[in-house]
Amino acid sequence: MTLRVLAAMSGGVDSAVAAARAAEAGHDVTGVHMALSSNPQSYRTGARGCCTLEDSRDARRAADVIGIPFYVWDLAERFHEDVVEDFVSEYAAGRTPNPCLRCNEKIKFAALLDRAMALGFDAVCTGHYARLDDGVLRRGVDEGKDQSYVLAVCTPEQLAHAMFPLGDTTKADIRREAERRGLQVADKPDSHDICFISDGDTRGFLAERLGTAKGPIVDADGHEVGEHDGAYAYTIGQRKGLRIGTPAPDGRPRYVLDISPVTNTVTVGPREALDVHEITGERPIWLSEPPAGPFGCRVQLRAHGEVHDCTAEPDGDVLRLRLAAPARGVAAGQAAVLYDGDRVLGSATISDTARVPA
Repeated sequence: MTLRVLAAMSGGVDSAVAAARAAEAGHDVTGVHMALSSNPQSYRTGARGCCTLEDSRDARRAADVIGIPFYVWDLAERFHEDVVEDFVSEYAAGRTPNPCLRCNEKIKFAALLDRAMALGFDAVCTGHYARLDDGVLRRGVDEGKDQSYVLAVCTPEQLAHAMFPLGDTTKADIRREAERRGLQVADKPDSHDICFISDGDTRGFLAERLGTAKGPIVDADGHEVGEHDGAYAYTIGQRKGLRIGTPAPDGRPRYVLDISPVTNTVTVGPREALDVHEITGERPIWLSEPPAGPFGCRVQLRAHGEVHDCTAEPDGDVLRLRLAAPARGVAAGQAAVLYDGDRVLGSATISDTARVPA
């Protein structure tokens, strides 16, 4: 069946090949590049960008080679509100957000998809490494590039209008295919880090928006061991850049254990104190009918992170997880994504953890 497909083209090799595959499959494909900044020069460029003027030009050239219409859509205001401001407010609240996950949720599969549906398109095509099998979201075959984690925030209704042509292919093969197709982005480096922080200095970016707010760094017993310029600059599990003047009694490294925006306090301690056995998640999204009671599955707690065996218990707007073995460095604000093998069952936003079994 021929579909009207809107191909989201970032300017990278993945989205270019995804658009080419959709067109080759016989679909009526239109390429669109999302302009996500009112001042593109302020975003990362070259190997680290994904939404700059350079990327827009690369996307246009790829569309010309494929032979499809191409447009640029201005989504800068929506991106700023839903991704950039959310990023800042989450850090201010002591949480650790994932902006790429939020971009998928709010921009690519909300703002972009909504506009595509209003214009009569049947599906949005992206270069994500994941698979859709009769509406079931599965991991991509390239384990190192799998992006099912950051797509798990999509609803079944959104996934019904999604297309991921790359999920059955490795990144190395995609680059070779791009070269065969004559796409100039075949050797373009992957984007990394956060696109809207031009110099990669997250702490400086947050300080500019949240200001300086000095506060204590304390150990697990409440003894002050240092001072910080803003609790927002720290993340759970962080080891480097703690600016602690007093060494630990046993000489071992300290890690960030807790961030309290209310008291502007950062708590540090030994690595083993990061062990988490229980996790609470909020706003769960289920990709099929949620189980009525507790069930066994696996959970991934960060993008490209380790997968843990667990027991999951849905409870209305809350998801409770008990891990078979402790995980470390689990931060509120990240996503807990549940899997049955390579199948995504659902996700929730981590809101709380317990380091000692109840």
